[in-house]
Parts: sequence; C-alpha cells; structure tokens
Amino acid sequence: MLVLILGTGFFLMVGLRAMPLRRLGYGFRMLWTGRRQQGKGDITPFNALMTSLSATIGTGNIAGVGTAIAIGGPGALFWMWCTALVGMATKYAEAVLAVKYREVDAKGNHVGGPMYYIKNGLGRRWIWLGGVFAVFGALAGFGIGNGVQANSVADALETKFHIDYWITGVVMAVLVGLVLIGGIRWIARVAGKLVPFMAVAYVLGGLTVLVINSAEIPAALALIFSYAFTPSAELGGFAGATVMLAIRFGVARGIFSNEAGLGSAPIAHAAAKTDNPVRQGAVAMLGTFIDTLIICTITGLVIVTSGQWKVENPEYLECVGKGGEMTQEVSASWGIGQTKNTCALASEGEAVTFDKVQTGASLSAAAFSSELPGIGGYIVTLGLALFAFTTVLGWSVYGERCVEYLFGIHAIVPFRVLWVLAIPFGATVSLDFMWLVADTLNALMAVPNLIALLLLSPVVFKITRDYFQAAGKV
Repeated sequence: MLVLILGTGFFLMVGLRAMPLRRLGYGFRMLWTGRRQQGKGDITPFNALMTSLSATIGTGNIAGVGTAIAIGGPGALFWMWCTALVGMATKYAEAVLAVKYREVDAKGNHVGGPMYYIKNGLGRRWIWLGGVFAVFGALAGFGIGNGVQANSVADALETKFHIDYWITGVVMAVLVGLVLIGGIRWIARVAGKLVPFMAVAYVLGGLTVLVINSAEIPAALALIFSYAFTPSAELGGFAGATVMLAIRFGVARGIFSNEAGLGSAPIAHAAAKTDNPVRQGAVAMLGTFIDTLIICTITGLVIVTSGQWKVENPEYLECVGKGGEMTQEVSASWGIGQTKNTCALASEGEAVTFDKVQTGASLSAAAFSSELPGIGGYIVTLGLALFAFTTVLGWSVYGERCVEYLFGIHAIVPFRVLWVLAIPFGATVSLDFMWLVADTLNALMAVPNLIALLLLSPVVFKITRDYFQAAGKV
C-alpha cells in the first residue's frame, strides 16, 4: 500500500510538472483570500482546509513521529518529508476532482469525494467502485477517526492527570455530540477557530525548544540525512535501527499523518464555496505541507535536538545495570507500533521481557519536558487531546458523507448517534485492536481512490494547464 500511494503521488507530481511545489506561494494566497466566499458551496475555502486539517492533525503528528524516530531513527523524518512532497500532488488532485464532480444533495448541501468523482468522472460502469470506497470509508472512520483518537486522548489524560478512561470517553462524546447537531457548518466553524489556535500554540512551543537548542539543529539535520541512508547503532528506545525501518516508519507515519491518497480530505474540500477546482486544489495541497512539513518536522526536530531519541529507557538501564543484554523485536503497522524488549541476564540464566517502552507520545512528551521543564509535558498532552478531538469532528464529516452516498440523507442522524456512542467504547478498549481496525480499513479505502486518481489524472492535468495558461493567472 505504501508503494502504491507513493507511486501515485510521484506520477501525479510528474504529470503536474511539480506545480504543487512551484505554486506553493500561490496556494497560500488562495488560502488568505479563501476566508471569504468565492462561489457556490457550504463553507469558505479557508474553513474547508481547516476541516480537513482538523481530521489530519492528530495523533500522527505527536505519537506517530515519536514512534517513527524511536524505531526507525532520525532518518525516518527524511522519508516523512519525501512522502509529504509527493503527497501534495495527491491532495491537489483529490480536491480538484472533488470540486469538479461534486453534487448537491436533497438538503441543498454540496457533497463530493472519491465516490462522486468515480461515479460522475468514470461513468456508471465504475459506480460499484464508488460504493466500495463509501463502505470502507464509513467503517474506517470508526477506527482512525474515532476509536484511535478517543483511546489516545484517554491514555494521555490518564497518564498525566490520572483521569479514568471512561470519564474521558463520556466527556468527549458529549462535546462531539453538541457540535454534530449543527452538521458540517458547525464543525467547520469550530475547526476554523480551534485548529489555527492549537496548531499555532503547538508550533510556538516547539519553536521555543528549537530556539533553546538552536546550536544542535545543524547536527540534528546531519543525523536525519545520514541515518536516512545508513544504519543507526544508537541505543535507547530501539536496539539499532536499519535503513529499512527508517523508510518503513517514515513513509508510513507520513501517510498516516497527512492522509494523502486515502480519499478522506476531498470530502471536506467538496463543500468549499469556490468557483474553480484549481483554486481549491491549491488550498488543499497546503494541508500536507502544514501537517507534515511543518508540524511533524517540529516534533521530530525537538526529539532529535533534545537527544531523547537515544536516551536509554528505564528498562534498558535496569537491564544493563544487572549485567544483561537488551534485544528488541519490532512488530508495527501504520499505527503507533508495538515493540517487545527482552533483557537476557547471562549471569542468572534468565530473560525478562519488557513490553512498555518509550515510543510514541511518551517520547515526544519526554523531549518537550526535558527542554521546557514543568510545561513541556502539558504542551504535548493538551496538544494531543485537542488534536485528537478535532480529528473526531473532521472524520465524522467523512463518515457521514459516505453513509449518505450509500443510504441517502435519512441515514445521517442514525450515523451521528452511532458515532457519538462509539467514542466511549473506543476510549476503553484495547489500543492494539483499534489500530488494527484503523490500519486495515485505511488500506481498503485507499485502493478505490488511487484507481480513480490514476484514471482521472488526464482531467486533472488538463484543468490545471488550462487554468494557469489563462490570461492574468500567476
């Protein structure tokens, strides 16, 4: 799946002649002017991006980066950057097609996404493929957009503030339910205010750490580029990361974080008040840039410059202190990732297994706390809670649109009720199980979308070429 998603993104970037990179400044200008209505739709282009970002900025930016570096080494961050660069082309193409082939439903809402550009762009022979995407998209939301997020928030709050898991689940369910009453317009308004605030607050916290560690940044960048192509022998959260682990986790975490290729973001962009698909595409591609190239990069640099990525975890220190040798088995997916550390005590002829190691959010929290004592841990914990909460809101839009496509507008209210009820369940069940559900369904929903992007790529290329060749366009 990672090869397919990256390959599609690379193909689109070549076909667009690197337009997403060359027109990055134009995208930011469209985002600024997109604060106001620019055509027919339900929400402003700016709020469409905020809704999309509310779904993508989540556990991947904090826990995911920590896991990628802990297991794959600093080089994993380089491969995250590569994923984001080609992912910008994928996000652009998705939004262009979503706006071009969107429809107006019985309630007057503008709806779109992979299922609609498959049906209206590829024709009735392919309508079954749109249905396949809608089925897996609706189900995937309960994994990546609901259960995983609720579980991550509950775990973070229990660790930092000792709040019971079920309490977090119930409170989140109530808050989400209140927002869902107003549909996508309320969600967009909440996202339009909350996402910029939380992103800026987290970025400022990260930049503060980087200013403190400014002397370490050149060495950190050298480590990132060096370990992207050569094995790392540093000990700590992992027992020697190979280049393959760096590539695997860097690419996987990048895709999981920005969701380029999954087909989720175009559902939000289809509701934008815009009069041209290319304009919204230019705004949409910024989602990948902001999510991965800015927020994930800051998290990664904080971890590397702080040195926490190679600080021996307590289990390792205990093992070495007893004269033992630590070995590690890595068994991980697109999710947080699981590791099993075994301490072989030669003198005693026994082996002790440690299952809980410092990866994911705990590594990110340790990095922030080491440089900002007292408040660093709170930045990560509260940031993770807010990021995950807005992800639940954003993904509710995606699931709702998929259900509406399959069963009509009458299925929206039952879906919202089920969505809210699933939050306390997700907060209390096994995190391993939730990640397994999320990973499997993410892969299944990506396949129909990637097929549609490749088949409709000539449409994207032509619309883009015609738009920028028109008189007066930058």
